[in-house]
Parts: sequence; structure tokens; C-alpha cells
Amino acid sequence: MNAEYVKKRIVEIGIVPVVRASSAKEAMIAVDAICSGGIPIAEITMTVPGAIEIIRELAKSRGSEVLVGAGTVLDAETAAQCLDAGAQFIVSPGLDVKTVEFIKKRGSVIMAGALTPTEVITAWKAGADFVKVFPCGQVGGPKYINALRGPLPQVPLVPTGGVNLNTAVDFILAGCAALGVGGELVQSAALKEGRPEIITEAARKFIELVKQGREKLAHGNGQPATQTVRA
Repeated sequence: MNAEYVKKRIVEIGIVPVVRASSAKEAMIAVDAICSGGIPIAEITMTVPGAIEIIRELAKSRGSEVLVGAGTVLDAETAAQCLDAGAQFIVSPGLDVKTVEFIKKRGSVIMAGALTPTEVITAWKAGADFVKVFPCGQVGGPKYINALRGPLPQVPLVPTGGVNLNTAVDFILAGCAALGVGGELVQSAALKEGRPEIITEAARKFIELVKQGREKLAHGNGQPATQTVRA
């Protein structure tokens, strides 16, 4: 998959599930449950034991049907390992310009973390394909996205933190390109209890909420977004 296709698919799907798990087995179960719920995308965080090997296995076995990303990537060295393992996009919790520049040189997709307007602008100028606004819920959620979108309508924002079943539609109406969803979707209790169907059902609900939000925008019931996904 080339970078253009990956970026397009992230926007089309509208949900980036953040997979945090206590073992490789749980992570693989989580990915299967997410996909069963209609979300063919998974961000495997570096906090999962054996994360890079999980990415390698997913890319090998399901790379043609699932977008496999690497999350909580803090530096270019880790990004290189993830890309070599087959990751199709990289996500960072904060902004490291050297990492952004490295990933763009590799021709891959980077969702760079930022919070303040200055960080968002810096990430965008450095070449980020998407800007992950984290932790969004702690600074106002959809209202904060609205505030950022005023002066920065061209930047595709992906909020993480504070995105749940009650706020998802409001985030879409605020103009988000996609939503990063962690524990509200990939519930640790469901994994530990061996009940992946809970995750599958949550995935279905999030997909439906994104659809609802976008339909409202299309019918003029929200604030239309003007964004630039980099070529």
C-alpha cells in the first residue's frame, strides 16, 4: 500500500483504534475483534510487549486487508524498526520534528502528536500527514478542536483522549479527519475476561457514530471541514 492509499483509507474509515494490551496474544485478539466490528485498521502501541513482532506478523498475515500502524513511537530509530516490520503508518504522542522528517523521507505516513497551536503548526510545517491532538479530552475536547480549526482549517486533526461514544459525533462535527480511540474501544477488561465481542460491538457503534456525524455535515447541520491531506 502506498502512502496516498493509506491516508485515504484512514480518512474513509474515520476511526484509528489504539491497541494497548498486556500481551501479544491479547493484542492479536483485539485486532481480530476490531476488524470483526468493521474497522480494518489497528495502531499497535510500543507499550505492548513484543509490539514490533506483532506488527511484523500482522503485516505479513493481514497487511492486504488491514492497515497496520505503530503507535507511541518516540524517535526515528523506533520508527525505522516499525517501518521495516511492515507498519503502514506511524503515530507519536508528542512532536519530534526529526522523526517526522525521517518518516517522510521513507515515503510513509506520520500522524504526529501535538497539543498547542504552535505544536500543531510546527508538525504540519515539518510534513506531518495528520496531527494527533493529544490529550484532547483534558483541554476541551470538541470545543478545543473547533478553536484550532478556526485558524488552521487546512490541517487534518485526529483527536485522541476524550473520544468516546458520547463525544464521537461532536468531534466529527468539529471537523476532525478521523478519531483516535483507545480504551473506550479496546477495553482491557474485555480482553482479560475473554470477551472480544464487547470490542466488536463497540467498533460497530463507533463506525455508526462517524457515519452519523458525517451525514450531518453533508446536510449542513454541522461545520463543514476544509482540510488538506498532503499529496
